[in-house]
Amino acid sequence: EGPFVYLSLVGNVANSDGLIASLWKEYGKADTRWLYLDPTIVSVELLTVVLDGLLALLLIYAIVKEKYYRHFIQISLCVCELYGCWMTFCPEWLVGSPNLNTNSWMYFWVYLVFFNGVWVLIPGLLLWQSWLELKKMHHKGTYVGKKSW
Repeated sequence: EGPFVYLSLVGNVANSDGLIASLWKEYGKADTRWLYLDPTIVSVELLTVVLDGLLALLLIYAIVKEKYYRHFIQISLCVCELYGCWMTFCPEWLVGSPNLNTNSWMYFWVYLVFFNGVWVLIPGLLLWQSWLELKKMHHKGTYVGKKSW
């Protein structure tokens, strides 16, 4: 999303050249908000690039080094991603989806549903993983006498 934010802030994707711009132009056939400066989209993506990018790097470090805060970061990152997906599409749905190409099977099912669904499915699965790990840690702590109640 970094190149998208950059292209949107210095101009727009529709008038940009290059490989990255062509990828966003292709996605723009399914969702035209990605072609021009849509304040909601650019705001969400700006936050995604900065905050989620830093959280992702910190999460990689926490996983590799087996840090105690790994699941806190993982949950935070997943919630940020799910919130970003919600804020990308909910405002559009509320106004009748005028910028979404729902007439084309490929643009609707492949670009909008499948590709965006991945950004919901993976954080959902990682949240489930963190839930199970935290539950396991809690039960382990309960059985070794860590709970004083």
